[in-house]
Amino acid sequence: MLLEKILQSQGFGSRKYCQQIIKNGSVTIENQICDNPKQNFPTEHLSFEVFGEEYLFRENVYIVLNKPKGYECSHQATHHKSVFSLFPEILLHRGIQCVGRLDQDTTGLLLLTDDGQYLQALTNPRKHVPKVYHVTTADPITQEQKQALEQGVELRNEKGIYAATDVHLFSEHQLSMTIHQGVYHQVKRMLAAVGNKVEDLHRHQVGLFELPKIPEGEWLYLSATQKQLSHNIALEK
Repeated sequence: MLLEKILQSQGFGSRKYCQQIIKNGSVTIENQICDNPKQNFPTEHLSFEVFGEEYLFRENVYIVLNKPKGYECSHQATHHKSVFSLFPEILLHRGIQCVGRLDQDTTGLLLLTDDGQYLQALTNPRKHVPKVYHVTTADPITQEQKQALEQGVELRNEKGIYAATDVHLFSEHQLSMTIHQGVYHQVKRMLAAVGNKVEDLHRHQVGLFELPKIPEGEWLYLSATQKQLSHNIALEK
C-alpha cells in the first residue's frame, strides 16, 4: 500500500496532509525516514512512527472503554460530555462508533469500532448477545424480586416478556444479571417492574468478554482473542 494511503487509512488526515508530513520527513519506518508518499509497504505487522510516536497498522480498530459517569454515547452530546472526547483525533478521523449505547449515568464496558460488520453483528436485536450488568438498588432485593426478574416481566410500551438469566445477589442492595435483548433502559425498567429502583448501573460483560481492569475513562485496543470473545456469540446465533 502507498505510504500516503497508509497514513490516511489510519486517521492522520486528508491525503494532501499525509503527503505533506511524509515529505517533511515526519514519518519513519524501521528507523529510516520515509519521505516518498508513493513508496509501497506491506501492511501486515507494519509499525511506523509519525512525529516520533509509534503506531501499528490496523485495518480496523476494536476498542474497549471503561466508560465513566457523565458521558453520552453520541458525537453530538447535548447535556453531558461526549465519550468521543476521551479519544485521540486519529481515532475520530477513522469514524469509530459505539457498539450500542450506555446511559450517561451508567458505567463500564463500552465497545467502539470502525468495522461496520462487527458493529452490526453485536447490535442486531436478532442476535441476542448477552450482556452482564452489576446493579446497586435503592431498596433491599427480595427473593420474590429475584424470581420475578428470572421469570420475566412486562415493560410498558414493549411487546413480550423480558427475563434476566444468571441473577446473583452479592448483598441486599447489589446483584448481577444478564439480559439478552437491549431495549431502551431495560435493566432500570425491569427493576422498576418488580418494585425496586436502580441507583447505580455498571456493564461488566458483553458476550464472553469481561471488562479488563482499567481505570474509568481509560481505553484499550482489543486483542484478536478479546475481539473474538465479544463477537463469537453473535456469530453463533
